[in-house]
Amino acid sequence: MELHRRLLLAHCTAHALSMVAGLMVVVPMALNGSAFKGRCALFSTGYWVKVSPTQSTGSTQDVGQLVIQQWGPASACQFVTFVGIFTVLYGAAQGWRCLFYLHGRHDDTLFSAFLTVVLSVCVLFLSGGASVILSLGFDSWCDTVTDENTRFQSCAEAQSAALHLDVNTSSFYTDFNMAQLSLWCVTALWLAQSILAFLRLYHSHSQHISGPCLPREKELLLRQSPSEVSSSTSLPPATPTLLV
Repeated sequence: MELHRRLLLAHCTAHALSMVAGLMVVVPMALNGSAFKGRCALFSTGYWVKVSPTQSTGSTQDVGQLVIQQWGPASACQFVTFVGIFTVLYGAAQGWRCLFYLHGRHDDTLFSAFLTVVLSVCVLFLSGGASVILSLGFDSWCDTVTDENTRFQSCAEAQSAALHLDVNTSSFYTDFNMAQLSLWCVTALWLAQSILAFLRLYHSHSQHISGPCLPREKELLLRQSPSEVSSSTSLPPATPTLLV
């Protein structure tokens, strides 16, 4: 298999994997947004207070309630979801085009390969920024619900506890954790796509430079006269030997 077809096949695989990883970002974020009634938990601030036992469960023990001072900016969750949706759509479009090129034995033009490199690098920085935002926002939310790990030992433990909020908090840790891992995988795949796009651009550039040289060399060989060809290919005369 030629080098450009190997690069194209690797690029197809990266697009397919990024499409799957993008779906694993979009679906948990959508489920979390529905459970939180459109509110974004990333970078939310709040505190725990004690409430009357008779108002909640009727037990004689003190019951804690989480009070949210301010929900996180909706743009944080929207940006993470946008990166996931764009990755899915771009991966589907580019994956179909790669399969078309593999079947028809075509390849990108030099300009198209350059645009692919630029777009891949730009989305790489976007996905990296979204991954950092999601990780930092998730850590901030976990610090809020665990009260700096004084009320709960981990964020996973707080998920199964009653936070007494007007939203469904039974799966927030699962949703955010899956979205976080998937988004970092998306970032790694965009890095791989950027490298593959650059290699394909370099290969296309090399083919573009060396391509016109081959017909020129063939033409020069055909212009040689038969006498020159025969003289260049004839064997040298044997040197006479003297018998003493």
